[in-house]
Amino acid sequence: MTGIHTTPDPRALRDLAVRVATEAGGLAAEGQAGVTVLDTKSSPTDVVTKMDRATEELIRSRLLAVRPDDAILGEEGGEAGGDGGSGVRWVVDPIDGTVNYLYGQPDWGVAIAAEVDGVVVAAAVNVPRRGELYEAVLGEGSRCNGEPLQAPPAVPLEQALVATGFGYFPERRVQQARVLVEVVPHIRDIRRGGSAAVDLTGLAAGRANAFYERGLNPWDWAAPGLIASEAGIRVGGLHGGPPANDLVIAARPELYDALDALLAPLGADRD
Repeated sequence: MTGIHTTPDPRALRDLAVRVATEAGGLAAEGQAGVTVLDTKSSPTDVVTKMDRATEELIRSRLLAVRPDDAILGEEGGEAGGDGGSGVRWVVDPIDGTVNYLYGQPDWGVAIAAEVDGVVVAAAVNVPRRGELYEAVLGEGSRCNGEPLQAPPAVPLEQALVATGFGYFPERRVQQARVLVEVVPHIRDIRRGGSAAVDLTGLAAGRANAFYERGLNPWDWAAPGLIASEAGIRVGGLHGGPPANDLVIAARPELYDALDALLAPLGADRD
């Protein structure tokens, strides 16, 4: 019957995500040297390389070879499939941090998340140039290279190292800069790494205390968000809502509340 499906094992989905992210990361890493801009998307600074598309094509083919009834939402190819009614949708970012990738920098990653009936239950993020493979299952914790992750305890806002990012539209960047000017006096320092996947998994690994960014899409936060949350990080939006394109905030719960309160009156969720 349409709409009736057997609930898949999240561990099996995680294992598939890990296998595919490992292979896709290897492909992207091999293709990084000498890569050039193939196209642009939302603005001239929002670039796509041939490897973004080749990596997503590999991911789609590998996932559908195992689970042909699933849907896939990918950054480059949009949403397709799902007619089999499995209830599973894969949310894929083939290369998160494409500008870093284009310039030969190490902070980019392959992110693959599995949703079951709209809830992210399994994830893998491969950061090949760092030699880091992150994975998580909802309710079962997260790991990096097989070792359990536990984010460091919260610090006061004034001692927090906060990661953020900027959009591709000039008008949005101007507003984000205004917000940043107001945020910096209240925190330890800011970091702008260029990849939400690396930033969010970095919270789980203790490389920063908090993160916020406007303009992210589900493929930016689905996989790394689960990994971070399973390590003790709260991942949401403004006023404690769910993560959204308007704003994503991530930190230990006590620090999350303080950062949320700082960002709300600054218009961090508006252009």
